[in-house]
Amino acid sequence: MLWQALLSVRDAGRLYDIASTLVRYGFGDVVRRAGLADMLERAGRALHWQHAEEFAHLPPAARVRRAMEELGPTFVKLGQVLATRIDLFDPEWIAEFSRLHDGSLALPFDAVREQMVEDLGCDPEEAFATFDPDPLATGSLAQVYRARLHDGTAVIVKVRRPGILPVVEADLRLLARLAQLAEGEIDSLRAFRPVQMVREFTQSLRREMDFASEARNGRRVAENFAAYSDGGGPSGPLDQPGTLELEPVIVIPAVYWESERLCVQEQVTGIPGTRLADVDAAGLDRRLLARRGARAVLKMILTDGFYHADPHPGNVFYLPGNRIAFIDFGMVGRLPEERREQLVRLLLGLVKHDADAVADVLMDWTGKATVDVERLVEDIGQFVDQYRGLPLRQLRLGEMLGEVVRMLREYRLVLPSDLALLIKAFITLEGMGRELDPDFNMAGEALPVLEHAMREHYAPDAVLARGWRSARQVLSLLGGLPQDLSRLLRAARAGRLDIRVDVPQLGQAGNQVDRAASRLSMAIVIAALIIGSSIVMTVPGGPSLLGLPFFGLLGFVGAVVGSLWLIVSIARSGKA
Repeated sequence: MLWQALLSVRDAGRLYDIASTLVRYGFGDVVRRAGLADMLERAGRALHWQHAEEFAHLPPAARVRRAMEELGPTFVKLGQVLATRIDLFDPEWIAEFSRLHDGSLALPFDAVREQMVEDLGCDPEEAFATFDPDPLATGSLAQVYRARLHDGTAVIVKVRRPGILPVVEADLRLLARLAQLAEGEIDSLRAFRPVQMVREFTQSLRREMDFASEARNGRRVAENFAAYSDGGGPSGPLDQPGTLELEPVIVIPAVYWESERLCVQEQVTGIPGTRLADVDAAGLDRRLLARRGARAVLKMILTDGFYHADPHPGNVFYLPGNRIAFIDFGMVGRLPEERREQLVRLLLGLVKHDADAVADVLMDWTGKATVDVERLVEDIGQFVDQYRGLPLRQLRLGEMLGEVVRMLREYRLVLPSDLALLIKAFITLEGMGRELDPDFNMAGEALPVLEHAMREHYAPDAVLARGWRSARQVLSLLGGLPQDLSRLLRAARAGRLDIRVDVPQLGQAGNQVDRAASRLSMAIVIAALIIGSSIVMTVPGGPSLLGLPFFGLLGFVGAVVGSLWLIVSIARSGKA
């Protein structure tokens, strides 16, 4: 029944594209198991299975990555999100997913102009003093153009690719149905919660396609850094009013105008994070840049709870004065206070070799998952012990987090998506710091911040505020208890008290019973036909065919046809 919905006209064409691509990259078995091949053949489409061996020499991870690139923006973005799930995939898969990029052929400006006119309310040449129709950059979701405002300010204009929304929405519907099928039918995938994963990805991609949302994210980060100074020294405070800085240490591009499909923001002129040789040529201090970048991201994560979730070198620029600019806030992470406190305890546990603290946080994160707690704590203790005695500067905090996540994979424990995104961002940050400065000490930079955050968390006023908040929640619950009990009792008296038991596999079991009953009924009919036809064969008279009573012969033919159907049905059921 699930796949009958895929016969809708709006998705059938896109479904054929997806299935054909999967087949071409050697995933024909996946298409067959999902029931897509038969459906497409019924729709008059033909799958060319013989092309699958063209990519048979590639490893599975590489084939998946190539298929995602060919399937377009939705699957490229899905791969980029999966690259953050280091708790689910082995390093070779993460490496392939990380290679997915947004590169795409540029659309001619004539194909973009009409949409820009609708959003701007006039021609681009009227809205801007100058406008360059040749794109500065092209991605799977958007194209970026250079322009100048009438006051001379250099800006970039980010435009969503016309016609991309219907394709993305069709892909998201198909992914949602695939996730339902996987979670309902494949036991080994159920622990990874594919339905929830696709739901979160859908929300993330829709936010990323909304450039007004991206502009709001950038403004929020800019406000958080409005009075920021890094303190000037390697162990100074992270969040001090910027009284000594003539220019902001952290630069966030100003946004001048935005809509869902178009955003106009300040153009950042600096050295991209991918061109480190130019950093040296410009005379910038790599060591200071690494420290400042680390402190800025630690502030976003631990102090603000709102951080750039994709801080790769392409989204970072180095500016004169050893300043740093962050761009592209389409993917951001949010950490509530409770999560930040757990993260602080985890990182402090790793740095200070406290295995029990690390295990407690991991068990909080993995929730109700069934796991051998004693063995997990023992493994974490052995892991933490191997770093005991090492100087702080020799600790690789990103590697330690990666090792912890590897242990979670072995125990088939799944992190909440916000934490998986955070850990990936943290590992990326340390890698960028070491590219800038091989002696970069992430643990040393983080330790004073973590200790400060822990002191703040247990400060008397913070404890009092949390206690008062909890007390208000308890009082509110107690105040509403009589009314809730009254409603419950009234519903019970009126016979409207329903107790629902949700058994996920009950529908599947019912279908199996229904198919078994149908086959049993057919077997009884076949037996009746054989017996009735045998009796008719012994009765003289009536029409005949080939010297045999016609109706008796007809009954035997019907019994043979029914028997063949029954055999085929049982065989298919056994394969399923």
